[in-house]
Amino acid sequence: MATAASGLSEPQVLARTKDRLFADREDAYVVADTQFAQQRWLDDTPIEAAVQATLAPFNHVRVGTGYPDLVGVQTLSTDLLSVDRLGDRPPLIAIEAKGYTGNGGVDAERGVVQAHDRLNEANVAFLTAPRSGISTAARTMARELNVGVLGVDSDGSVSVLERPRVVGHGSMDAASAIRFQASAQGVADQNFGLNHPKNYIAVPLAVHHEGDTRDLLASHVVRAVDGALAGAAFLNLIDTGQGTLTLTPLGREVVRFALRTVGDIDAALRRFEDWQRSRKRFIDIAPQWGQLVRRVVSDYPATDLLVDGLYACHRDGYGSPSLVEFVAYLHALHPEFTVELFLRGDETVRQRVLTGDGELRRSELTDGSVYHSPTVFQLKAIYYHAGIVTDRGAEPSNLDPETDEWALCDPLA
Repeated sequence: MATAASGLSEPQVLARTKDRLFADREDAYVVADTQFAQQRWLDDTPIEAAVQATLAPFNHVRVGTGYPDLVGVQTLSTDLLSVDRLGDRPPLIAIEAKGYTGNGGVDAERGVVQAHDRLNEANVAFLTAPRSGISTAARTMARELNVGVLGVDSDGSVSVLERPRVVGHGSMDAASAIRFQASAQGVADQNFGLNHPKNYIAVPLAVHHEGDTRDLLASHVVRAVDGALAGAAFLNLIDTGQGTLTLTPLGREVVRFALRTVGDIDAALRRFEDWQRSRKRFIDIAPQWGQLVRRVVSDYPATDLLVDGLYACHRDGYGSPSLVEFVAYLHALHPEFTVELFLRGDETVRQRVLTGDGELRRSELTDGSVYHSPTVFQLKAIYYHAGIVTDRGAEPSNLDPETDEWALCDPLA
């Protein structure tokens, strides 16, 4: 890493760029490559703790034929782009950073070529580098290749030197993990605060009812109303946009189910009183409602990935894999998704568990504290109550990853 005398290093450039593009944006999700999670940079110089804290979380996400230094999803301001109209979905953004090296140079042109390669899957690509090290030739190349250029000054300010166009959304695999996290259904935050699915499928009934939604939920279902509403939104049962609660098509199906099986919404909500504080498996004590939960969670984007992974485990002879075995197995199939779903996002955890090349340090997976609670506890409990997995899960503080079982109830032959 370059000294202060020779200019900004690549990690410093990237941290300032992330602050400029992604800081304090609730609609964004962004990860830095795992090489920046290591203690030392390429020439064995330490990476500052403040820089790592800014760049976290980390993941090794393949976009195009390589791994961008920064990849994220969010709606970009028009000053960063050469067009105003962006379409309905926020673009996938890939950023390649360059800094001053030990010989005092900045390889900006190579960064432009790398950024251009990312446009095979990303919608927008940028080179970011110290402003003083970006040549006219690099800027000309960037304009020809539709790569944006950001210049970082020594005071930390970031200037837009070349504005790119947004290119169309293509089919994605690895990068879709970042899209998933940036969506309302990602698991980056504590989205499933409650571990019983009845609390979520009751929400559409309360929203449809002419009474006060929050009062109905508190009196018939659960006192943790905010958690119920948040989980229902993540399961795509309600839309919370513009300060109002409205039913999604899936939420309306829940209401139709209740009317068809119970008769009216009041009677359906009273049924939920019988299930309060019950620890029995939901699909066993309320088979029809349990099947409804299974239908709802099957629409959750992470479900197909996890169920297919468990089926593959079973097919390959791992009938009842432990959490450690399942995460290692799933990482070989879908590394980016596995990291986002299972590992906590702070830099200390991903430093411990991931190498600079994004590989797992399997020995670290035996520590329950590295896991993401919304997946290993709340989401797994929902799957348990829906009759999908055999075990209900545990809080990371009580989790033994080597004995925690991840297996399908009905694995098929």
